[in-house]
Amino acid sequence: MIQLATFLFISGAEIAFIMFIAVMVFGADKLPEIARGLGKGMRTLKDASNEIKHEITKTAENHGIDTSVTSDVKKELDKVKDDLEDFTGSVRRKF
Repeated sequence: MIQLATFLFISGAEIAFIMFIAVMVFGADKLPEIARGLGKGMRTLKDASNEIKHEITKTAENHGIDTSVTSDVKKELDKVKDDLEDFTGSVRRKF
C-alpha cells in the first residue's frame, strides 16, 4: 500500500521521458487512439464493477443480510488511513 503511494510521486522529467519513449514506440499519430481506447476500457471496467457491487448489495438486502457492516468497516479504515497519513506527513521525505 505504501509502495503504491510512492509510485504516484514521479517527477516531471520522468513523465516527459515516459512520453518520449511512448512517442518513439507507437508514433505520434497512434497515441490519441491508444489513450482513447485505454480510457474507454477503464470506464467500461469501472461501470462493470459498480454494476456488480450494486447487484451484490441488492441481493444481500433482498435476503435480509445487513450491508451496513461493510460501510462501518470502510469508515474505520478511512480513519486509520487519515491518522497514518497525518503521522507519516511529518516523517515523509520530500524528493
